[in-house]
Amino acid sequence: MVSPNPDLNGGAASHKNDPAASTSTLPDAVIRFAGNSQDGIQTIGGFLARLAGRSDQDVMTYMTIPSTISGGPSIFQVRMGTGEIISAGDQMDFLVAFYQHSYENHIGSLRDGGVLIYDSDHVKPDPEDRRYLHVPVPITSATIEVMGGAGKEKGKNMFVLGLIARVFNLDVAKLHALVKERFAGKSEDIARNALVALDAGYAHPVETLLGQRYRFEQNQRSGLRPQVTMDGNTALTYGLLAAGVRYGAGYPITPWSTIMEMLRSELPKYGGTFVQAEDELGAISLALGFAYSGHLAVTGSSGPGLSLKAEALGWAVMAEIPLIVINVQRGGPSTGLPTNIEQSDLMQAIYGSHGDAPRVVLAPRDVEDCFYIALEAAKVARECSVPVIILTDQALATRIEAFDEPDLPALVKPAAVDLTTRSEDFKPYPLDAVTHHAPPGAKIASGKYPTVTGLEHDEHGHPTASPALHTKMTARRREKIKRYGESLARPEVSGDPEGDILLVSWGSPYGPVKEAADRLRAAGEKAGHLHLRHLHPLPPELERIFARYRQIFVVEINDQGLYGYGQLATLLRARYANPAIRSITKTDGLAYKTREVINGVEQLRGNASASVSAYPSDIEN
Repeated sequence: MVSPNPDLNGGAASHKNDPAASTSTLPDAVIRFAGNSQDGIQTIGGFLARLAGRSDQDVMTYMTIPSTISGGPSIFQVRMGTGEIISAGDQMDFLVAFYQHSYENHIGSLRDGGVLIYDSDHVKPDPEDRRYLHVPVPITSATIEVMGGAGKEKGKNMFVLGLIARVFNLDVAKLHALVKERFAGKSEDIARNALVALDAGYAHPVETLLGQRYRFEQNQRSGLRPQVTMDGNTALTYGLLAAGVRYGAGYPITPWSTIMEMLRSELPKYGGTFVQAEDELGAISLALGFAYSGHLAVTGSSGPGLSLKAEALGWAVMAEIPLIVINVQRGGPSTGLPTNIEQSDLMQAIYGSHGDAPRVVLAPRDVEDCFYIALEAAKVARECSVPVIILTDQALATRIEAFDEPDLPALVKPAAVDLTTRSEDFKPYPLDAVTHHAPPGAKIASGKYPTVTGLEHDEHGHPTASPALHTKMTARRREKIKRYGESLARPEVSGDPEGDILLVSWGSPYGPVKEAADRLRAAGEKAGHLHLRHLHPLPPELERIFARYRQIFVVEINDQGLYGYGQLATLLRARYANPAIRSITKTDGLAYKTREVINGVEQLRGNASASVSAYPSDIEN
């Protein structure tokens, strides 16, 4: 009988008081499926995540997929259970290995006392390794037995889903409903075969090898809003729809493309349209055309595409046209790592343009925040007449989480074009006020209609080469961004409000970094955690917060650069001239583990001048 260790990440089981009980109760568990991308392991993980959401459980997923069309080794990790889950977990409680390479590459991530379930048709584990409970299941041959020869490649993922459902006493009726929803609109044979394989896996008596079964603690959510379950790209798309965005244009690139495809299918339902352009420059130019006509529009890409949009982005800054630009970051430079995580586009997002071209840069911290940050981006773009860049990343794009259903009636914004008559004294670019674009069709009482151009201009938009006017217009474009920054709320610090260590994060590392701060406090450290959603401009009072800690470690997924600091750390050191700000960085293309953050802190705490970066020898899938 296996009793997961409560001191390790991802799942702690405590046996029931009844000594004869054959079921152990877990608050949460980390389950990793390791196989090839062709095996449909992402499908298994997706079903489990959505089941968790519908069962009032918390859930977070993590996946790696090959960037080659031919596929290759892949994993899908699910952490599910009760309570707040903010990271995908460091070590596995359960590893399901489809092949020998799956076992060899991932057995090191299984914690001592964990459970190894493996396809005995393909995997031969080390019989002398007694750190884990070995559970052999003939996954391939058992699937073929119930489905025929085709089941070897097309049914064993569903067989494994049924197997896991039996191990954890999951609600099979809800799983059946999810399978039927997933294959709705397809041939009835597809859903029927999937259910046959699932039921066959559920019927396999795996608990006789485990010595027990498991169930998750009951989660009491009475009186709360129902949960929804989705990935970050889906949440971001729904946020755009709720914000009143009805028009946009883009060009396909991983991992942005699923947002584009969803907008192409959803926007026509709301009277809008999304255009796939011939290239990235054409895409942002089309989006700016929609914006010029009075519609808040969206375009997006990944890092390479944002580079190609830079020229037109400069025009949007000069013309002061509201626009939302989404950058789903991936590893770079060039085409880099198309299916891996990186946060190396921050400097590009803030400064990537010719000339002084200030814009707003926001970054969501989790899947739920992807929805709400789209609403905020739309609000800022409209009110400040400025391009707003949302920096998400591959981890958030594909990660599945459950969160409370948004109050849509209170949040949805109208998509109407403002064609109200402008007054006699209307100026599109006033020196003493914020720009409000007048779209074509809006009557202007003075009869002086604006010119919209990428050239420097006067208050009416007429081109000018006046040194004095260029100085004033440059200042007004800068000052409106500064005023927006001054209006932001002071960021909250979790943990100790002052002490020895402050961990600073942005984007998807939020969960592991917060968990690292919590563990440091549990070990007796005076530690806090600060997460930044507003990256340009920065929120107020950061200088006061930093002054309360002896050491400040900025954790991000990019390189420490020539001078030893990651991109956000470089900005913070330049802004606040605080030598206590140092970097914990990595560029392995993988999400942070909590222990990596803690190891970084341990390496730095005795060296007041260094930063640390993970190197390939430290990397573990």
